[in-house]
Amino acid sequence: MGKPRTPAGRAREIATRLEVLYPSAECELTHSNAYELLAATILSAQCTDVRVNMVTPALFARFPDPWSLASADPSEVETLIRSSGFYQSKAKNLMGMAKNLIERFGGEVPSELSDLVTLPGVGRKTGNVVRSVVFDLPGLPVDTHVGRLSRRLGLTKLEDPVKVELQLNDYLPPAE
Repeated sequence: MGKPRTPAGRAREIATRLEVLYPSAECELTHSNAYELLAATILSAQCTDVRVNMVTPALFARFPDPWSLASADPSEVETLIRSSGFYQSKAKNLMGMAKNLIERFGGEVPSELSDLVTLPGVGRKTGNVVRSVVFDLPGLPVDTHVGRLSRRLGLTKLEDPVKVELQLNDYLPPAE
């Protein structure tokens, strides 16, 4: 068989090869529930997963649920997450996310992308991470790197991450 000529054909071939190379790929962010993964993913902006995993044990020990985080002293949250960078903004987003979870979703992390992206600090990438990892729902987190590789592999010519996500989603079944 020759090389796939269409972007959809290339996407199928790439998915097949990735499954062989990484048969049990897992999320690198340490978490035990949806709230923890959501908070960790918010913290991961402009930060490595390794650093986030160093920060979150103390954060989750002190604020194990949305109720405790929503009523936290912002300076305490900032101190706990300082090494993740942009700590003031991230603390504000984490506390806002927790308050929204309580007020709008009964303290539960929603599974719908349209709900997730309304939470402070949550964009499509974060929402798709939570959907795909915690809820085992279709979700393709597109960031700068995914977009760049998708263009390099000839899967898209688009630059806008939302448009790249929608285009790539057309190439494979949701389960993949």
